[in-house]
Amino acid sequence: MKKILIYYSMLMLTSLSSFAQNEKSAHGHEQNPWYSNTDTTKLTVTNAEWKKVLSVDLYAVAREKDTERPFTGKYWNSSTRGTYYCAVCGNLLFRSDAKFASSCGWPSFYEPSRTKAVRYHTDDSYGMHRTEVLCGRCDSHLGHIFDDGPAPSHKRFCMNSVSLDFQPDAKKH
Repeated sequence: MKKILIYYSMLMLTSLSSFAQNEKSAHGHEQNPWYSNTDTTKLTVTNAEWKKVLSVDLYAVAREKDTERPFTGKYWNSSTRGTYYCAVCGNLLFRSDAKFASSCGWPSFYEPSRTKAVRYHTDDSYGMHRTEVLCGRCDSHLGHIFDDGPAPSHKRFCMNSVSLDFQPDAKKH
């Protein structure tokens, strides 16, 4: 009986390790030790450390607050059902149920998946007064929020596709 318990324990550990690795490899995050779709621990990682593990485009948007050109991101016009995560750390951000076609050229959502998924910061850059949306786990730049969205929130979370990872819902048979 003890051998069977040990065997099943080893099998579970191997399965969990494989799941964690698949979670990273599905989005190309093998070199990112902080990437997780389940861990909600607040991260304090330096930009120098992020620069070592992020692509040039993702680093520019997420850590240097750059913006991708409108109508060029892979999710701006997507209607596939699923879940959006932070491309930097894997934090759960949005569900496709809250996504809408805003015609602004970036993926838009009317609410985050949970209250602490994102945080907000005043952004007065480029002579504009806006509210920046940051990942609630790693403080990466995701985009901005505006007051011209649909009910029920009347908010438009205008996000950069490069800052998002997407996991489609499992197909029902």
